[in-house]
Amino acid sequence: MTRPAGRFISLEGGEGAGKSTQARLLARALEQRGLEVLLTREPGGTPGAEAIRQLLLAPPAPGWNAAAEALLFAAARADHVSQAIAPALARGAWVVCDRFLDSSRAYQGGAGGLTDEDLLTLHRIGSTGLLPDTTLLLELGAGPASERLHARDGDTSDAIGGRGATYHAAVGARFADLADKDPQRFIRIDADGSPEAVHGRILTALDLPAPC
Repeated sequence: MTRPAGRFISLEGGEGAGKSTQARLLARALEQRGLEVLLTREPGGTPGAEAIRQLLLAPPAPGWNAAAEALLFAAARADHVSQAIAPALARGAWVVCDRFLDSSRAYQGGAGGLTDEDLLTLHRIGSTGLLPDTTLLLELGAGPASERLHARDGDTSDAIGGRGATYHAAVGARFADLADKDPQRFIRIDADGSPEAVHGRILTALDLPAPC
């Protein structure tokens, strides 16, 4: 997809990898460098997409199958792109997004069994095939991730995060496969350690200049 200036960075990874924290830290670092930044998330980022988020994370019984989830995510993403991401990029802003298309490819694809071709087709129809300029894949072992999730959520979890270890292992494997196949877009980040340490790795990987 051809578009004007602006840079689009997504953060991806499994549950507990610290994406939301690192997205906030990165957005603040970019703003300190004098850039306009849209900090956003998926599913969500617009009123319509936030409404769909509630359907996905707290679904009516008995919940959605992988195909229904993929369609809901694609619908939320289509609204998010057209109403928030594309306009921000068009005016030259930087977009920092907590999850994007690759989460669908890993969750509904790698763990849910849908084909990558079908997920990319939905994305082409709904969001004109827009891809991030850079995707930061935060990688964290299952043990540390579980500890972070317990500290954050206790014994509660949303409908997707609460799925079993086998499901989340398949998600992680699919993220790794996507990164291996597209090294020009993906940057793999060791997400173990303090938020400040991980943030430092991200700034180094992005080769960002010191703030003015």
